Amino acid sequence: MTLTGCFYWLRAYQTYLQMSDFDEHFFIGVTDVFTLHFKDPILLSEDLVSLAKLRPSEEINTSSGAQWIYRFRKAGKEGDIVVPEVQFSLILTINRQDEVIALSFSSIFLQIAQPEFLELSIRSVGSGEIDRGNRQLKVSTEKVGEVEVQLPLKPAVLDNLGDPFEIVEDETHEVTVYYFMLEAHGIKKGYEDRALSAIRLTFDKAAQEMIEMSGRFAGLNVSIDYRQYQAPY
Repeated sequence: MTLTGCFYWLRAYQTYLQMSDFDEHFFIGVTDVFTLHFKDPILLSEDLVSLAKLRPSEEINTSSGAQWIYRFRKAGKEGDIVVPEVQFSLILTINRQDEVIALSFSSIFLQIAQPEFLELSIRSVGSGEIDRGNRQLKVSTEKVGEVEVQLPLKPAVLDNLGDPFEIVEDETHEVTVYYFMLEAHGIKKGYEDRALSAIRLTFDKAAQEMIEMSGRFAGLNVSIDYRQYQAPY
């Protein structure tokens, strides 16, 4: 029974190992959404529930399996939904064997993490080193590539996300803070705080460019320094 309880960690680790040969096991498609496709799926849908301790907002049965939607709605610091409403979604596509075969990010999320940088960040996971003590995955920028693309501009980001909950400034930087509440059902006791995502977007004051994104999504902390991935253009 103890071993059975660890299987979801094993499948997550095996998926991580696949990342070291990314194009062999994955491919990416970008339209109005960004989708990571799994060629050789290992993770099961319930593995993600076990890892995040959160069920999706909506579970839709399809002819080929299921679709799980995690819906995040813009909120205040206490989780109260704000108006006008802004939301983004993470969508899992699941086959009949209960394997996760695709992960999609909706268009609003791409204002937080630009597609080119999001792809490079995902591709870099396989070159990262696991810090078991702190439960972190650290990626050396020397092991990843660069993209020739302009950093997201503050006016465009705010047009899509609306006013931030809070703004923190220093002489050269401006940090905008947003909160998004996950529509979740049956949250396990003790994990209620995971439903609220805090997202911090750091802008260079002079260039008005977003240089860093950090946030917590369903208990997973993510941080991307866009300057590390940007090539001269």
